[in-house]
This record gives sequence, C-alpha cells and structure tokens, in this order.
Amino acid sequence: MSLTLAFELSALRRLADPEGAVRQARQWSEHVGVVTDRPPHVLTKFTRDNHIRNDFEPAVEPAAETLEHLLAHFDTDRFVFVAESTADAPEGWELRSTTDAADRAGWDLTDVSSSTPSQSSTNERDDWP
Repeated sequence: MSLTLAFELSALRRLADPEGAVRQARQWSEHVGVVTDRPPHVLTKFTRDNHIRNDFEPAVEPAAETLEHLLAHFDTDRFVFVAESTADAPEGWELRSTTDAADRAGWDLTDVSSSTPSQSSTNERDDWP
C-alpha cells in the first residue's frame, strides 16, 4: 500500500530528531513533506537547517489548500497528515496527532515543558532565510 505523509511544520518541530523522522518515514512512504500556514521562507529555512528534503513545494497558500493540491496530484493509496493541533485534515487525509505518530513510529518528542530554552533556539530566528 503506497502512502503520502505530510507533516505540519509545528508537528515536525516537536520531534527531537526531525531529520531522522523524515529519513525513516521515507522507508515506508512514497512522498514525504512538510506544509505550513507560515510564509514559505520559514519552511525553507527549517528544512534547510534540519537537512530535510521536502517533496512538497513551499507555498503561499494555507496548508489545507496545499494538502488538497497534493491529494489531487499524488497517486497513493493513503494520505496521512501529522499535525500538532486537532484541526481537521482536509477530506481524503487521515489526521494523526504528533504524539500518536511519534508513539507509533518510535520517534522521540522534545520536552515542551522545559522552561529554559536551549542556547541554539535563543540564537536562531525563523522569520527569514
């Protein structure tokens, strides 16, 4: 059974090793990529900084529109959308929470309860390339 897997950017940011998760997902997915409602340069910077090959072109359109476009252009049996929020996935996409996807795939999550941001996160900005 072929699969297209889309991560919402905020979901991928919750993973301790986003590059490793995407690399592993490529073993059982035909298409793997990242979508967001944020500006395209934010997505491009994140994927570049984390060495992630995104099968989906960063778009100005909202993530839901991008997902609808992918549904129409990719010929796979399943479409799975991993998102941090409980927002509905567009029709035709199976919604998985970040926690559920990480649990099923064996991915570690970052500690969101940490009150002190890491040194690297305080020096990095995602509002420009």
